[in-house]
Amino acid sequence: MNTGLLHLHNLLRWVILITLILSIAKLLTKQDALKTSKILLISAHTTLVLGLYQYFFGPSGFQLIRQMAGGMKELMKDAAGRFWAVEHITSMILAIILITIGHIKYKKGGKPGTTMVLYLVALLLILSAIPWPFRAGIGRPWLPGM
Repeated sequence: MNTGLLHLHNLLRWVILITLILSIAKLLTKQDALKTSKILLISAHTTLVLGLYQYFFGPSGFQLIRQMAGGMKELMKDAAGRFWAVEHITSMILAIILITIGHIKYKKGGKPGTTMVLYLVALLLILSAIPWPFRAGIGRPWLPGM
């Protein structure tokens, strides 16, 4: 079950990236971005729920902290462990908060520029916290099952 959830979590990152980029492009060109923004919001929150489940019940995340002999102090010295237990989850939660705020502001008729800035910061956070295949020690495949 954990493998299937991990694959779904991995696959949904592409939905988030594509809809986030489409939303930013639509906001830049002053097109209506409400539909792509809603898809972005739903996929981001779904991915968050899957990620939180994996964090607390999977082998990465909270289990790393519990298994480490020195606890969090020792985990922070290990780059891969720190990424999974702290950096990945923190960056992604912040990005999803920004996506949520941006969607709500846009839906309520706020300035598209504000939403675009929030989405751009969220995109940067997401890109920095994805375990890309080329990242040593933490890399995951481009697509599930590869």
